[in-house]
Amino acid sequence: MLDFANPILLILLVSLPVVYFLYWLAKLSRRRKIARFGNPSTLAPLMPDASHYKAGIKITLQLIALAAVVIILARPRFGETEQTDSKRGIEVMIAFDASRSMLAASTDDPKSISRLKRAKLLLEKLTDRLGNDKVGLVVFAGDAKVKLPLTTDYYSAKLILNDLDPSLMPYQGTSISEAINLSKKCFSNKKDVKKCIILLTDAEDHDGNAIDATKAVVDSGIQVNVIGVGTSKGARIPIGSGYLTDNDGKEVITAVNENAAKEIAKAGKGLYVNGSNTDALDKLVQQLDNLQKSDFGAVKYKNSAEQFPLFAWLALTLLICDILLLERKTSWLKHIHFFAELNKKKGYRREKK
Repeated sequence: MLDFANPILLILLVSLPVVYFLYWLAKLSRRRKIARFGNPSTLAPLMPDASHYKAGIKITLQLIALAAVVIILARPRFGETEQTDSKRGIEVMIAFDASRSMLAASTDDPKSISRLKRAKLLLEKLTDRLGNDKVGLVVFAGDAKVKLPLTTDYYSAKLILNDLDPSLMPYQGTSISEAINLSKKCFSNKKDVKKCIILLTDAEDHDGNAIDATKAVVDSGIQVNVIGVGTSKGARIPIGSGYLTDNDGKEVITAVNENAAKEIAKAGKGLYVNGSNTDALDKLVQQLDNLQKSDFGAVKYKNSAEQFPLFAWLALTLLICDILLLERKTSWLKHIHFFAELNKKKGYRREKK
């Protein structure tokens, strides 16, 4: 079945009658100018090389070529082609901290964007640079949930990422160990594929088991990298029109625990970077690139077969013919007197009228 990748461009075909109308106006104007000098049949002998038919042939060639170009732009497709795509990469599970402390300012400036927004921006940029790596997403606070299994569908990953919010987590806190353990379960069983966890958090670990959980996954061949988000100076946590307070009514101050984050990265044989640094993403991508890429296997899929080359050759052939076809009579045809006879008959009819 014939279809088009860009069917909206077929509307350009309406230009064909417009072009022909302009050609007709130009031809009519030319005839009027010639008529000022006298009867066309009388002037015909003065223009022996003039052809009454080639101009029509040329405009026909041009219009068909223009139609072919429009069809090329619309990308006609017919039939199916089977393609095989082999991808190489690593498996990356992102453990995203969605606790309420992530609502605090990401820098010492209280008016700066929240840690949550900065974390999302970092991950969006990271997914754009992953190449063929598979990526999955675990979100955690007091507990952990899988939001996206391992996939190469980065578009879906970004959509889910944009929807992340502490309000989605019923149990508050920062259970890094649960996030690491759940991320481990999301990896495939392929031993030849390198695996990596990227922990994105302010590292306020409330359960104290993060180091043990990290060492356990490292024993399974999984690397753990940490992106620290937040300021060591500390910031308040906005809640509604005010700020989060403790049981004594004092405002809660949250700060990134860089020492804990570095310890986790060290135990995970990975890298720690501060998300506020401009080169943080470059360092992390380089760290991932150092991991050996593995073949995920060949994926076969079917695509609609593009048919634009057929129309491209048609347009090219017609344009070449248009260039080679001159509006005056062809010299070797003049000896046959084919057009001359037709011109005489045409002139005879006009005189008879």
